[in-house]
Amino acid sequence: MIRLSGLGLALVAVAACTPAAPPETHLDAPFERLQSGYDFLTPETQALQDDTFSNPGYLWVDRGAELFNTSDADAPSCASCHTTGLAGVAASYPAIDSDSGQLLNLEGRINTCRERHQHLPALDYESDALRALSAYIANQSHGLPLSVDISGAAATHYANGRDYFFTRRGQLNLSCHQCHDQNAGKRLRGDTISQGHGNGFPAYRLEWQTLGSLQRRIFDCDTGVRAEPLPLGSQTYIDLELYLSARANGLAMESPAIRR
Repeated sequence: MIRLSGLGLALVAVAACTPAAPPETHLDAPFERLQSGYDFLTPETQALQDDTFSNPGYLWVDRGAELFNTSDADAPSCASCHTTGLAGVAASYPAIDSDSGQLLNLEGRINTCRERHQHLPALDYESDALRALSAYIANQSHGLPLSVDISGAAATHYANGRDYFFTRRGQLNLSCHQCHDQNAGKRLRGDTISQGHGNGFPAYRLEWQTLGSLQRRIFDCDTGVRAEPLPLGSQTYIDLELYLSARANGLAMESPAIRR
């Protein structure tokens, strides 16, 4: 017999009152007005995000700046190539890598640069160093609009990510669409359901008490509906990141945001 927590029971209630959306109802812009997750926070949490001295995410931004500018005898620093900084770069990811043809998210781009140009090993997902570097690079695009490209080779990845967003899964038989489209703005226990945009990531989640990537948030969402989560960095999750970013195109980058 499966025993559901309070959150599980609340999600079951959402599933019961929101029938599955058939493929023809896929909407890439389902909202009259795009709203960042920031808009669904309490005023106190918004104030924490806005204060760069109090926002704990800036601890990782500062650490990332150190790593970005560090070189040794065997490897040049990131800064030695990117002499003018990387403003706007994170706002365009995930993106197709012109050399390999792969779709890379920001973390994948960092690791590809490490392996290809610095001859260093890739960093593990959610490692402190990768979170710090991604936070530092993402923060350079703070306030700039998301602008991912879904044309050409990215189109198939976008379609795959969209399909995952609309697919029911897990023991609770819920899709991302049912929460973040059909029930955005409604209350789920003590929280308000957002539109599901990733413009604040890497973000400091109060639930985690640490900074984490959008991949970790997706992983947690799958776990929340009692689905078997995919490995961090899986192609399916990167495709979903592309879809989430594309449907949020135009929203300002906020990393490091604060989220519940």
